[in-house]
Amino acid sequence: MSTNPVVRPSCPGGTLYAIRPGDSLFSLARRFNTSVMAILEANPGINPANLQLGETLCIPIALTSILPTTGGCPGGFLHTVVTGDTFFSIAQNAGISVAALAAANPGVDPNRLQIGQQICVPAPAPPAVPCPGTLYTVQPGDTFIGLARRFGYTLDAILAANPGVDPRSLQIGQRICLPPAPGAGPFPCYGGSIYRVQPGDTFYGIARKFGLTFQTLRASNPDITNPDVLTVGTPVCIPR
Repeated sequence: MSTNPVVRPSCPGGTLYAIRPGDSLFSLARRFNTSVMAILEANPGINPANLQLGETLCIPIALTSILPTTGGCPGGFLHTVVTGDTFFSIAQNAGISVAALAAANPGVDPNRLQIGQQICVPAPAPPAVPCPGTLYTVQPGDTFIGLARRFGYTLDAILAANPGVDPRSLQIGQRICLPPAPGAGPFPCYGGSIYRVQPGDTFYGIARKFGLTFQTLRASNPDITNPDVLTVGTPVCIPR
């Protein structure tokens, strides 16, 4: 089995899907309410008899399966719901809060998302002032005091870097500014170690290699904006 599956970076009008054990073009066509021929046309060059685990396919969504949003999506983009999606996961991947995602989709029941449904994902709100350090996406349980302790800042330094942000009402997905540390690189890795991405590495695989949860590793590397696309040699902070 090849260790370098073909990755197709764009899929206009459809959704990207990573092959899982047991998948076939026929089962994918049934799951996404499309046809085998439509999948083949959207993925020229694939071998339908030799799908590889992790290989990324473009799945075109049949027009009859698309549930429209209540309006347009100015300033953002439309996300097509796939298996396993939740409002929380969509918001977290986009770097926004669940409240912002809900506000952009009035009338959409977050507890009844359907495969093929299109959700408006608004663009993350920019920080109030330019950030001289690193933008960090708030994770569950984060507080300004907790972040200051984790990354070696003073509370006053984080407050000064985020004027207008209420530290008592941080929202999951909200982006805040972590100020630069004297003598540190683009992002500090206090008390931890730096690991360089190797060929075939995934964020999930790195987390398992070092006995960490995905969420813990993600929180320690806010400068990695897309953990699904890692470049060989990228430094990853492994917390202690």
